[in-house]
Amino acid sequence: MQKMKWNKKKVHVFPFLVILFLVFIAFSTLHNGSTIGQIHENPNHIQQEEASLATYVKPNLSNHLNKSQEVLDRFSRCNSTTEYTGRKIARHGDSKSSIRRRVSDKSCDVFSGQWVYDNASYPLYKESDCPYMSDQLACNKHGRTDLGYQHWRWQPHDCNLKRWNVKEMWEKLRGKRLMFVGDSLNRGQWISMVCLLQSEIPADKRSMSPNAHLTIFRAEEYNATIEFLWAPLLVESNSDDPVNHRLDERIIRPDSVMRHASLWEHADILVFNTYLWWRQGPVKLLWTDEENGACEKLDGQEAMELAMGSWAEWVSSKVDPLKKRVFFVTMSPTHLWSREWKPGNEGNCYGEKEPIDFEGYWGSGSDLPTMSSVEKILSSLNSKVSVLNVTQLSEYRKDGHPSIFRKFWEPLRPEQLSNPSSYSDCIHWCLPGVPDTWNELLFHFL
Repeated sequence: MQKMKWNKKKVHVFPFLVILFLVFIAFSTLHNGSTIGQIHENPNHIQQEEASLATYVKPNLSNHLNKSQEVLDRFSRCNSTTEYTGRKIARHGDSKSSIRRRVSDKSCDVFSGQWVYDNASYPLYKESDCPYMSDQLACNKHGRTDLGYQHWRWQPHDCNLKRWNVKEMWEKLRGKRLMFVGDSLNRGQWISMVCLLQSEIPADKRSMSPNAHLTIFRAEEYNATIEFLWAPLLVESNSDDPVNHRLDERIIRPDSVMRHASLWEHADILVFNTYLWWRQGPVKLLWTDEENGACEKLDGQEAMELAMGSWAEWVSSKVDPLKKRVFFVTMSPTHLWSREWKPGNEGNCYGEKEPIDFEGYWGSGSDLPTMSSVEKILSSLNSKVSVLNVTQLSEYRKDGHPSIFRKFWEPLRPEQLSNPSSYSDCIHWCLPGVPDTWNELLFHFL
């Protein structure tokens, strides 16, 4: 039986694959070209696609809590903690314009300048003459004998700041409420303002309420108040007690400002700050609609963006700039590493007696990514917020901190006492000092 033979034709697969590959390349090129064209037409194309995938939460701008919802305090705890789910703050009040009220003259940037030693005009008051001075900031009282830090005047390059005038400032405040809202650095600016102004008011015509969530200095004959509201994270948090707020676990409601806003909303002039507390590690988020105590964990900078988003939505929705002035004070720098201005040195602000004289100096105490995210949020608020840009001018003042010359609330250990740099406060500012200049800037623009 004859076997059948199969005729095998040689099939050329390689040229076919090459042709298929070339067709694929051509299609991809056309598709990418179309995509690039769309991006050029709409630069926010990619961000918008990503944003469309995010879940947006409307901030709580009313003063009503869910029945199952507890007010956060220092005893609050998370029942469980998961990673951040990506929820964002809905900003319905966003302005399409990126222009906002910048508090600088058209002809002069008062935030660009230098410190000039002026012991004829400064300080503007004496530490010992202010009965409302804080022991945390009274550096001379607590042993600092080099008083040069009190005699520096901020001098803009191309103009002059409006000269401080106590009576004129009181006239600006007549019948009004000036309120500082924020953390201990903003409290320092509030104390500075009280010390700058209190001497004009007879002792029997002025009063100070006890230290509380809201502390008020009253001047009867001007029917005016200078107030401080403790709100270090702007939104509701478990750190809202003005005294007992040192906690291992920091919890915020990122979508709720009304616990604080119900107190600040009737002020005529508001001065906000927030920064330092966001640099102390991760933050736990407890959203307003969460009923089971489940928190999400997020790093400080991103949590700050959420909180400022809720604050900005309140400003957008509630502030009439013809009736209310709102200022935001930029971050106050720290001086924790002397090697940044004195290479090879391993100290900090302890022992520093003069400002840094290198113009444009930036240290690690000013976090540039945080500054950028804050700038983006403030830019969306158009003319409703005026920005007091104190960061660069304060960067130069490595000499202005209390270091060891302040009251410490906890006993110092022997090893600390033998090494002053180890417990130096290089965060807050001595008074009289740098915060007085921040208030001169505020006066300049009111």
